[in-house]
Amino acid sequence: MVKDQFAVKRHRMVAEQIRARGIRDERLLAVMGGTPRHLFVPSNLSARAYDDGPLPIGDGQTISQPYIVAEMTAALRLAGTEKVLEIGTGSGYQTAILCRLAKEVVTVERLSTLQASAEITLRESGVDNVRFRTGDGSTGIPDEAPFDRIIVTAAAPGVPPPLFEQLSEGGIIVIPIGGRWEQDLVRVTKESGKERKDFLGGCRFVPLIGEFGFPD
Repeated sequence: MVKDQFAVKRHRMVAEQIRARGIRDERLLAVMGGTPRHLFVPSNLSARAYDDGPLPIGDGQTISQPYIVAEMTAALRLAGTEKVLEIGTGSGYQTAILCRLAKEVVTVERLSTLQASAEITLRESGVDNVRFRTGDGSTGIPDEAPFDRIIVTAAAPGVPPPLFEQLSEGGIIVIPIGGRWEQDLVRVTKESGKERKDFLGGCRFVPLIGEFGFPD
């Protein structure tokens, strides 16, 4: 019965929060409709997992609003063949969505407690095309580069240079850029080694802490 209740909430989330706001990528909609978001939030918040908003996951971090997850993922324009770098594993929910839409994912989390918890949840969910790293995500993962896509789930003052360097030609970074409290969601495409930016709208993310982010 609980499973059925979550399924109803999940399908309503997709219909009312995501499709109704203009997301039309059917692969993405199907994946979000089939991914158990309630497993990626603290157990005392599982009843609110499909609400239209972010939720705390511990250590001052949050799981993003479902629509923001959908918007960022759609902006990556995944075809299923890509190697993706995710900066900010968090609870692992965005990771799970990426893993079901891309060929392989490398995900980096600064907080080891979150990384360990996310790894357990993802493994138990049957996700096996992901590799985990703990550390400063703003410097990327040079030994795994290049990446076809990079998604940054924390706010940065600009595009961290190491991330752009590790992006393949024609690749895409989706990142919130701005101050600590308000940002613009930006899609950055690497064209002839230069940045082409598309602004996707205002947003609010926790800050990216690191060498090319904000100080702790």
